Amino acid sequence: MTQTKQRWRHRPPGSNWGDFGPDDRLGRINLITPEKTRQGLAEAVEGLVFSLSLPLNYPGGNALNPRRHPPILRPTLRDGKPNFNAVLTGAQADATDVFCDDLVILHLQYSTQWDALSHVGSQFDADGDGVAERVYYNGFRAGEDIRGPASPEDAGLTSDMQSEGTSDAGPLGIEHMAADGVQGRAVMIDLHHHFGEAHTLIGYDQLMQVMERDGVVVEAGDMVCLHTGFAQMVLEMGGQPEASRLHASCCVLNGRDGALLNWITDSGLSALIADNYAVEAYPAQAGEQACCSVLPLHEHCLFRLGIHLGELWHLTPLAAWLRANNRSRFLLTAPPLRLPGAVGSPVTPVATV
Repeated sequence: MTQTKQRWRHRPPGSNWGDFGPDDRLGRINLITPEKTRQGLAEAVEGLVFSLSLPLNYPGGNALNPRRHPPILRPTLRDGKPNFNAVLTGAQADATDVFCDDLVILHLQYSTQWDALSHVGSQFDADGDGVAERVYYNGFRAGEDIRGPASPEDAGLTSDMQSEGTSDAGPLGIEHMAADGVQGRAVMIDLHHHFGEAHTLIGYDQLMQVMERDGVVVEAGDMVCLHTGFAQMVLEMGGQPEASRLHASCCVLNGRDGALLNWITDSGLSALIADNYAVEAYPAQAGEQACCSVLPLHEHCLFRLGIHLGELWHLTPLAAWLRANNRSRFLLTAPPLRLPGAVGSPVTPVATV
């Protein structure tokens, strides 16, 4: 039997590298066991279904992130003409078929999305030789396992985009999460009910207070959803968002709060999801670790623990129903696109209560 070569001598403090195996590519999604899925199915008592996705052309514009743009839909070509409302010719003289067929240029993390474990890594001395390497969850290496082009001509939107991809997230591509299915029990924490649309930094203390007041319990393997109201606000802006409100509204987690990060570790949650832009405040507030990651919660979750992050999910209608029915748990089905090599993916999550 071939023995896997360990890719690291030192793992980051507080990480779980190797706990699910030296070649693990799923992280804490491993905790969504058949028993956890059965627990989720047990929550689907009413048979009511909620789509948790924004329209994928929302928020609109690129005020949230200047590198990400709305999707572009275009017809394919048929006989040198746009293949839209096209009549099929050549097959038979009296053909009555009318066809539409299209393609999309899609920024994978523009709207409702999953972050793959390859989305954020860190410069860390995994070899123990005093030199930091660019590494990702479980020690996978930049340039070896996670590969991208060196030339800007092979990145971004260009007039001569190649037919083949120029980047590959390899062992940490989003397709591994997709193949797992991502179906299990989820738990809603309704921050919006307690804090409204005020731009509020949420640390461990505030989170625990909300959970205690609402009787919310998170167990190992649960997917945790944070309702802040941000996606609802974006939806109500009708595709023309106000930049000032985008960056100064609703709750965000305080990624500098060590107690909060410890709770994420100790809770055993399998995935962390929010209806806001980045789950955490970006950039993070100044603090003891201000010298280091500008997205410390991303680093903690994606890099150290293998916890996938969901962003810009539309949680408001579901949160309202759960509160009205004195519930916080539900069945969540949320596989990303099975797109090999991608570092993120749109998702149309479905909640069943």
